[in-house]
Amino acid sequence: MIVCIAEKPSVARDIARILGANSSRDGYMEGNGYQVTWTFGHLCTLKEPGDYTAAWKPWALTQLPMVPQRFGIKLIDDNGIKKQFAIIERLMQAADGIVNCGDAGQEGELIQRWVMQKAQAKCPVKRLWISSMTDEAIREGFANLKDQTDYQPLYLAGLSRAIGDWLLGMNATRLYTLKYGQNRQVLSIGRVQTPTLALIVNRQKEIENFKPEPYWVLATVYRDTTFTATKGKFTSKEEGEKAFATIEGKPFTVTKVEKKEGKEQPPQLYDLTSLQVDCNRKFAYSAEMTLNLIQALYEKKFTTYPRVDTQYLSDDIYPKCPQTMNGLYQTQFNGMAPYAELIKPIGGKPLKKSKRVFDTSKVTDHHAIIPTGVIPKNLSDAEQKVFDLVARRFIAVFLPDCKFSTTTVLGEVNGEEDKVEFKVTGKEILDPGWRVVQGKTSDKSENSESSENSDNPEKKDDAEERTLPTFVKGESGDHKPTLTEKWTTPPPYYNEASLLRAMETAGKFVEDETLRAAMKENGIGRPSSRAGIIETLFKRHYIKRERKRLIATPTGIELIDLIREELLKSCELTGIWEKKLRDIEHQKYDAKQFIDELKVQVAEIVHEVMADNSNRRVTVLTDAELKKVKSPKKQ
Repeated sequence: MIVCIAEKPSVARDIARILGANSSRDGYMEGNGYQVTWTFGHLCTLKEPGDYTAAWKPWALTQLPMVPQRFGIKLIDDNGIKKQFAIIERLMQAADGIVNCGDAGQEGELIQRWVMQKAQAKCPVKRLWISSMTDEAIREGFANLKDQTDYQPLYLAGLSRAIGDWLLGMNATRLYTLKYGQNRQVLSIGRVQTPTLALIVNRQKEIENFKPEPYWVLATVYRDTTFTATKGKFTSKEEGEKAFATIEGKPFTVTKVEKKEGKEQPPQLYDLTSLQVDCNRKFAYSAEMTLNLIQALYEKKFTTYPRVDTQYLSDDIYPKCPQTMNGLYQTQFNGMAPYAELIKPIGGKPLKKSKRVFDTSKVTDHHAIIPTGVIPKNLSDAEQKVFDLVARRFIAVFLPDCKFSTTTVLGEVNGEEDKVEFKVTGKEILDPGWRVVQGKTSDKSENSESSENSDNPEKKDDAEERTLPTFVKGESGDHKPTLTEKWTTPPPYYNEASLLRAMETAGKFVEDETLRAAMKENGIGRPSSRAGIIETLFKRHYIKRERKRLIATPTGIELIDLIREELLKSCELTGIWEKKLRDIEHQKYDAKQFIDELKVQVAEIVHEVMADNSNRRVTVLTDAELKKVKSPKKQ
């Protein structure tokens, strides 16, 4: 008998149906030589400190650092889990072979390996590795089962991550709680959550310490068009007034009219982070909500595996794309076919194949998130919105570039002493190309808070998309100059969209897609874990939401102020750890070395904190007190 083990009952049912295991049993399905069972996500976890030695059960500074000789696993203490594990254990003990059907990623590998270890499975193990849950993908996956040993580096990376998080989290949390927590609250410290909190706190301090400075902008209106002085900002009012006086009453002359045509490529396909960013900006969905929605769409077979950090497809996906496009063409919501008109212009012709979309070298375990071609039915409103983004992005990459024309008009006013130059730029869409997929809404649906807090480069383009009147070089006439006082503004507060981007690039603001992709290796956290990290910060009362802003609480601010060890709060250092974990997965770095380095670092942190003779403490707030905390003033 072959035992297949999936990560959820719903996934197991799909696999059982394809394999012909149609008889229901308690905790598994059986038939056709197969028994298909399931976990509920994690059934096992690393042992807690008290499981290794009684001395580590009570929290005591004298017992730190806690470093087990050998890490062990145990069943999670839950009656449902214990019952299901007993069934799995019995099946595995009697199996002729096992197929690991866990989610095809680091976490999925760890979940099932731990279960097999705990069940002491001795038979050969194969791995099902698929990127979508369609019947075709499951059949293809079973026809091409891999050897479990092929995924040993993936397991070692997942195990190293779990042990690393245990070593740092268990020791640093006890250390800071006992030293600074007033015996009232656990001060949770984590390898990813603490640097993420530091990002929010540091940005908040930057805003609160920001001192606005005035500057003056000289502009003039000629033929109902506002031209701005090319000199830029005047830092003193006198300087601005002098320039204003120079040009007042003198004619404005157009000195140059330049027209350039350009092209804008379609945006790249979605990875999980870019999808979470867009859902937060457009619909105010949290990162966790987006992850749950796209996971549901994957399990319902409508989209591909979601926990990915690549925006590319492998070349072998190209022949399947027309079939996917056909599924989208037939898709209907409320009796309307939203994608049919978008697909018509490219229907019946070979789809374009660009390196920006298809590049096998940029795909490791899974490709970008795309529709499967299965026609979606019975979607909730939120699921439909997420599916719509994925579908439109997929269609867009096969459409032509957007063609536009940029007109730059230069002019000048000759004063008595000096001349002042002015400039205006206009952008006109000549052929929308892929932009037709954006429809009317584009990003206009965002509320004012999200606009204020957005780092969305598309906003900038919207301002420039205006057609200028026809100007001719040498023309001249009256104009109306203005001198406007403005004030410098602080950076925006983080919202979930901008925080996810900052986590992806270890705190560096990167607008360029290609450069951002190159920095992902040193991002903090995995795409699949970032939503959970943000939620943990809320649960710990380290941050709170205000509309779309993420605000650090007094507890969160004081905790970051307390932490002097850069290793605990530096995004760059955490990003280096993340890179090492990726390298373990790709067999470029040794798992044992990673753990040994971490043991040394944890011992150093314990030593430094224990040596702190100051009497610092962290303010601990209840839920009721947290609501009364005044938010930072709006700048």
